[in-house]
Amino acid sequence: METISAREIDRYIFDRNYLLVDVRQPADYRRMHVRGAVCIPYETLKARIRGLGSTIPILYCERGGLSMQAARELEKEGYRALSVVGGIRAYRGKYLEGNKS
Repeated sequence: METISAREIDRYIFDRNYLLVDVRQPADYRRMHVRGAVCIPYETLKARIRGLGSTIPILYCERGGLSMQAARELEKEGYRALSVVGGIRAYRGKYLEGNKS
């Protein structure tokens, strides 16, 4: 399974080959998320992954554990997915939206 650091997120935000996916619940996403990310809660990810086509998902959660688990599960299904180490709590880039405290 591939991982990226939270510092690397900004490098992928405008790359159409990748899609930032927030695997937290919608309320958490609304509170704080990375600009351009879509909210696909962990529980629905497997059912919705086919809709991404060849786009590679970059998964993040609050602290990195859930996104890592999700990436492993997608890998078992034959998909390539990256997980953000440390989750949104580790992200300090300029594209953070919502409550930054």
